[in-house]
Amino acid sequence: MDIATRVYNHKWKIDPIVRSLIDTDFYKLLMCQSVFRNKPDTRVVFSLINRSDKVPLARLIDEGELREQLDHIRSLSLSRGESTWLRGNTFYGKRQMFRPDFMEWFEGLRLPPYHLERHGDQYELTFEGSWPEVMLWEIPALAVLMELRSRAVLNPMGRFELQVLYARGMTRVWEKIEKLREIDGLSIADFGTRRRHSFLWQDWCVQAMMEGLGDKFTGTSNCLIAMRREVEAIGTNAHELPMVYSALAEDDATLARAPYDVLSDWHEEHDGNLRIILPDTYGTEGFLDRAPDWLAGWTGIRIDSGDPAGGAETAIRWWQARGENPRQKRVIFSDGLDVEQIRDLHGQFSGRVNVSFGWGTLLTNDFRELVPGDVLAPFSLVCKAISANGKPTVKLSDNPEKAMGPREQIARYKRVFGVGHQDAMDVIV
Repeated sequence: MDIATRVYNHKWKIDPIVRSLIDTDFYKLLMCQSVFRNKPDTRVVFSLINRSDKVPLARLIDEGELREQLDHIRSLSLSRGESTWLRGNTFYGKRQMFRPDFMEWFEGLRLPPYHLERHGDQYELTFEGSWPEVMLWEIPALAVLMELRSRAVLNPMGRFELQVLYARGMTRVWEKIEKLREIDGLSIADFGTRRRHSFLWQDWCVQAMMEGLGDKFTGTSNCLIAMRREVEAIGTNAHELPMVYSALAEDDATLARAPYDVLSDWHEEHDGNLRIILPDTYGTEGFLDRAPDWLAGWTGIRIDSGDPAGGAETAIRWWQARGENPRQKRVIFSDGLDVEQIRDLHGQFSGRVNVSFGWGTLLTNDFRELVPGDVLAPFSLVCKAISANGKPTVKLSDNPEKAMGPREQIARYKRVFGVGHQDAMDVIV
């Protein structure tokens, strides 16, 4: 595929950005099945949150075009081939990962309505309805906003300028791959769907990783690309589950138990490499200190905020204190990674734990300083659950810059979960 020519030829009435309901991250489908089973009647609201307000999305992106893209997504349903792949493929060594009742529901699904308003230079985009339906808006909504922003920046460029830009972008990705290829024992996956430059670019990056890294490349979080390229679909669970479970808590005692209730439900459905703890929603240290003993037997931990090395050391100490051997555990680093950090973390922890990496935005959207004014640089855009059954959700994180929720509820959650001072870190992506 000549990406530059394809980008130059965006001249149709609508060129759909998302063309499949499985153009999403694998963890969304795993979580959706868990929600479908355990909390199907919960009502949620998801909202777009632009952490980088210096990027004026509403000035860059035409509202009519945005609505066309979102309306197109609402017309999508699973194809027969996609359904067959989900029903019959082996994921994480397990056949029939997705239950027949869930698949029957998913095959009949159309995503629910959205609400879009412009406020100054930003859009307010929200989705409201039953949790299993609304949660599936997150990834396609982000993909649309990110790619429309890319198209807006690229639109004035001529054919040759685009060819040179993509040649430079490809060279950058390949140079990163060459550096990663030198790391013995590397295990790395593509986690770049949510804030990718475009679908075509993510697909190209995955193919480059396949060729350049061989067995060191373990798969992609993107289900559609995994199906088409015949690689592993990678992903477990995310902050969304404890955020919603916690919002549903009726009192402080129930709130304190909520993050463990999430994993208890997960424990009933999954084993092996799907038993990965994401401990930082309300502070990693407090989560581990209060964790039930059965969680120490899980396969590993994903570190997604705060100081990654510090988080790994905390996990190692916790496993040792619970009588577990850290060398038999997996630590997955996934927060804003790029090559130098991957190399440093692998060197620090290889041999002490099984180290893996989920490489996201700086794989699939690193065009920094390749366009004048750096207007194609990646930025931090998220789509989060902001309420459940009318009650606000809260996220604390190990980085206070990622905290979200009403101020008084943040204070309450810090009290309940014993979160004290936290060191702020820049949120790059």
